[in-house]
Amino acid sequence: MPRMTAAAAAVEILKREGVTQAFGVPGAAINPFYRELKNVGGVSHTLARHVEGASHMAEGYTRAKAGNIGVCIGTSGPAGTDMITGLYSAIADSIPILCITGQAPVSKLHKEDFQAVDIASIAKPVTKAATTVLEAAQVPGVFQQAFHLMRSGRPGPVLIDLPIDVQLTEIEFDPETYEPLPVYKPSATRAQAEKALSFLLESERPLIVAGGGIINADASDLLVEFAELTGIPVISTLMGWGTIPDDHELAAGMVGVQTAHRYGNATFLESDFVLGIGNRWANRHTGYNLEAYTKGRKFVHVDIEPTQLGKIFAPDYGIASDAKAALELFVEIAKEWKAAGTLPDFSAWAASAQERKATLQRRTHFDNVPIKPQRVYEEMNKAFGPETRYVTTIGLSQIAAAQFLHVYKPRHWINCGQAGPLGWTIPAAIGAATADPETPVVALSGDYDFQFMIEELAVAAQHKVPYVHVLVNNAYLGLIRQAQGGLGINFEVNLEFENINTPEIGVYGVDHVKVAEGLGVKAIRVEDPNKLGEALEEAKKLAVEHQVPVVVEAILERITNIAMSKTVDMSDVTEFEDLATEPGHAPTAIKALQV
Repeated sequence: MPRMTAAAAAVEILKREGVTQAFGVPGAAINPFYRELKNVGGVSHTLARHVEGASHMAEGYTRAKAGNIGVCIGTSGPAGTDMITGLYSAIADSIPILCITGQAPVSKLHKEDFQAVDIASIAKPVTKAATTVLEAAQVPGVFQQAFHLMRSGRPGPVLIDLPIDVQLTEIEFDPETYEPLPVYKPSATRAQAEKALSFLLESERPLIVAGGGIINADASDLLVEFAELTGIPVISTLMGWGTIPDDHELAAGMVGVQTAHRYGNATFLESDFVLGIGNRWANRHTGYNLEAYTKGRKFVHVDIEPTQLGKIFAPDYGIASDAKAALELFVEIAKEWKAAGTLPDFSAWAASAQERKATLQRRTHFDNVPIKPQRVYEEMNKAFGPETRYVTTIGLSQIAAAQFLHVYKPRHWINCGQAGPLGWTIPAAIGAATADPETPVVALSGDYDFQFMIEELAVAAQHKVPYVHVLVNNAYLGLIRQAQGGLGINFEVNLEFENINTPEIGVYGVDHVKVAEGLGVKAIRVEDPNKLGEALEEAKKLAVEHQVPVVVEAILERITNIAMSKTVDMSDVTEFEDLATEPGHAPTAIKALQV
């Protein structure tokens, strides 16, 4: 039997589980693992500037390509605690990443050793499993189990904590005979699928709510096939955006209290039956007024995690199943029913959804200076085609993006939907672009998100990771300012100051162009809305030429209120800005405005 260090065995397992890329920051307690990364080979490594950044890079890497599992590595103590936010973001959105941390020697764990913290206990609430390995011989089994857990059932992250003496201990391990454990995913039965679809036979205005579980299951093609067979309009959740192309005749928009379309909400409120697949009825989708969301319609819920069924509200019927397994049965049954002539005709209902899509639109075309944010998304729609992969986190910028941008493919909208940590965008974009260099990546940040982990731009410069980063700058915590309005305050959300080194930008404070250039990337500032288009085109060229990120900073008007519900009720959304009343008001809307 071959003998090697436990750390070397761990690296061998990573390779055999399909890992080719890791992100991290070395340190004394994890250096033996880094030695084996170098000596064993086969796993590339990207050095982050912040350990939290490494965890978000791993997450972006997983999200960008089916089958990927991102790996982030850090030393003991603060490295692990820094990655907790990344683990939280991953488990909240069902994203598998593996976090590996170093640790003090086993004999020192109870002695308050330098940088020794019980990271497994800290990480347990935000992982599927978190383990400090106390016996070197257990390392192969712990890693094997980690990959099994990450891929089985509802996907999610795992943390493995390796004391330094455990890493260095030699064990017997044969990499050549290692095999991953079989993955477990619950599957719907034929009887369950027939029961679920029987609700269609009683409905007149059905909808499919397509969640992120469909993307995780790599089942978007099946979703589209099922929708086309039945003629049922599809509402995508924020995490499921891209399961059906936005320009598809059955795409009915998004629903919710913030990241939603007027036409999506209007169509949903006219429905009488909702088939939710791989979604979790998130509160930004349903709102807190569940009566408004559920009254007058029946629900079937399909989710890979049994405890999700009934968590938010009780469906009329629930199935614990992987989305792909369920959709395969739904397609099979729909084909049979269509051949037998028993499927209802929903064409008039689908046409009404498209009519709303063509009439209930928000305005994007404004020539104001400073720039209104809606114009930025209009220009992005012109500059970036259907192959574009968008990456963003939270804030008014993300909410407006969901209202105005277009997504055509699964995994082309990468967004931390539940956790929403500021600073996520830059490292996640780096991870996504590393995973799939052939797909153009466009990141989107407000000024505060951009500043949180701005140092990671240097990582992209060092490792030649090109992408375009659109930065909308209003020198405000815009979403928090808007939320404070209901409380009658505007407190500690204002980022404005006069930068003595860059007086030409007035009160917008931080000179993002200088900072970005100092970190090794290119940057363009735009103050005229009519120059946004040429700036975005120039950014695409510069990214290719120099193989680094290119930041396009749009100087926005200080205060813009983006459409959302003041009452967290999807039936009560306030439109703060002018609506589109003629085609020129929304020239890049997914359907030409009909008046």
